[in-house]
Order: sequence, then C-alpha cells, then structure tokens
Amino acid sequence: MKLTVEDVTRLFNVSEKTVYRWIKSSGLPAYRISSQYRFNYAELVEWAASHRVNVVAQRAVSDEIPPDDTLPRFMDAFRAGRIHYQIGGSDRQTVLAEIVRLLELPDRMDRNILLQVLIAREEMGSTALGGGIAIPHVRDPIILNISQPLVSLSFLEKPVEFGAIDGEPVHTLFTLVSPTIKTHLHLLSQLSHFLRDPGFHAAILHHASREIILREAERVEVSLHGPSVDAATGD
Repeated sequence: MKLTVEDVTRLFNVSEKTVYRWIKSSGLPAYRISSQYRFNYAELVEWAASHRVNVVAQRAVSDEIPPDDTLPRFMDAFRAGRIHYQIGGSDRQTVLAEIVRLLELPDRMDRNILLQVLIAREEMGSTALGGGIAIPHVRDPIILNISQPLVSLSFLEKPVEFGAIDGEPVHTLFTLVSPTIKTHLHLLSQLSHFLRDPGFHAAILHHASREIILREAERVEVSLHGPSVDAATGD
C-alpha cells in the first residue's frame, strides 16, 4: 500500500513539517514518485516501533487493517511467548539461536528457518531501539507455519553488540513471531505503546520478576483496551 504525506500525518498525528523532517533526519522510509513522496504502511509501523513513535490512526489510513476486536490481544501473545532470563550468547547470532531454541513453537515449524530469517532481518537493518532493547522479528510472517502469534521477552546474561543507533549493546530482546502481516504490524504497534509506559519500561530495564512484568503489562493493556473478557467476568 502506498500512502501519501497526508496519510502519514494522520497515522502519527503530526504535522506535514514533522513528516518531512523525519524523512531527512530520522530515516523515515519514503519513496519519491513524480516529485511526491509515497510510503509503505508496513515499513512505517516498523520505523515507528524502532523510534518509539506512536501509531494513532491505523484504520484512518488503511481499510485493510481489521477492527481491533478481530486482532489478538498483546497479553495473549506475550503470555504465549513467555519470559526468559540469563540467555547466553557472545554475539547477535548466538543470542538469536538460543532464543529460537527456547521459543514455544509448533513441532511442524523449522526452527533453523526461523533463525535464518531473523538473522537476515538484522542484516537488513538492526532492530535495536537503543537503550539496550531490540525487537527481532520476521518482516514477512507468511513464510512461517504457525496459527497463534507470540511475543517472547528475553533477558541476556551479558549485553551484546546489536548495531544500535545509540551504540549501546543490547541486554533485552522482544521476539515477535506472527501468522499474518496484519497481526505482526498490530503487535509491533502495541509493543511500541507498552515500551513508552514508564512503569512497564522500568520493569524491563530492571529485569524484574515475571510476576511484576506481567502485572505491569496487564495494567497497560487495560489502559489501552479495557479488561479482557476473562478478567471482567472473573473466569
């Protein structure tokens, strides 16, 4: 999908001046076509997540994005992905290999293919956000044979170089595995919201316990969407 500058202003709730400034100074992905800029929605969401920019108007720019109630809740994917501590590895590749080994994946899924795709994505451009956090993910989720998405949180035993824009090594990784592009973009956008929340972000930076991290995550999700059906009914 090719969006216009006006679409992007609605997507991020910013002025056209800000969009042009981001193109020149912050690497906002854009294509010059007949003296006008055009944008790809998936690339914009990935850029927003890596720069901690809020995506505020998904449906305003794309009829292809389904209503929120047809998309998975972030907490469901987060619980499915689980939280892991003391992940070993001396570099980006060995760390990703250990994370893939620990993921709760269907037996039919080839872990080696997933690892190679994650490595290839990093070679295209680091998914490190700065501040010691990275979000390794598959840019084209359709190649993966899974039915349910997961977001896995991994704390490293020792920080590793990840090519972050601020030069800091990475100590924390959120790994996203999704069955569709729509789900992938939705979860990436949601994670960006979570990381901007002071309480959740502090729990991550301090490598807090699973209980504290999940409690903070539940709080953020309720603030965004209200309680889940199970939480509201007590089931």
